[in-house]
Amino acid sequence: MKNEFDVKIQNIVAFTSLGKPVKLSTLLERVEGTEWQPETFPGLIYRMNNPRATALIFSQGKIVCTGTKSLEDLDIAMHKIVDKIREVGIEMPKKFGIKVENMVASSKIKAKLNLEKIALALENSEYEPEQFPGLVYRITDPRVAFLLFSSGRIICTGAQNVESIHAALHKFKKNLESIGIDVIPEKDCKVSHAGSASHSG
Repeated sequence: MKNEFDVKIQNIVAFTSLGKPVKLSTLLERVEGTEWQPETFPGLIYRMNNPRATALIFSQGKIVCTGTKSLEDLDIAMHKIVDKIREVGIEMPKKFGIKVENMVASSKIKAKLNLEKIALALENSEYEPEQFPGLVYRITDPRVAFLLFSSGRIICTGAQNVESIHAALHKFKKNLESIGIDVIPEKDCKVSHAGSASHSG
């Protein structure tokens, strides 16, 4: 299926489990950009600038990385985080898998939309403008949620790879067309090319 929409990745949330214990107090002492308040949250927070990302590092060896906008940056960030842990003398595996949990992406269609009408016509949609200006629409295959704004801006969350985002947008387009809305994807987003949901480093 041809990709009809331009998609821009806004955030990737991914994790790895290293299977080795990490002494968080050592990281806090020796690595810049770290915060750890175990009485409020068990994970150590590590912020990095190149690429821009935030990691949550847990003592049992799980790392959650958020903030990157491409799989390439995710891979670089995760390896830099593990290298940092290794630098302070904590043994880490050379190879580890990275699993994407959630991709947040944006796209746009050429339309001024009446969200109230769409919410009434489209099953699995919610629109409460006094609480939030966007319409929430959920589909189950692939399992994603959309935020649709009257300007035509679409945010997609919950997918684990770019292919699923495009499949979900295609389905969303068909469902909007089935209730009489002409959907023309805008082609001014920067296209983000990213690969599969999980990979090894």
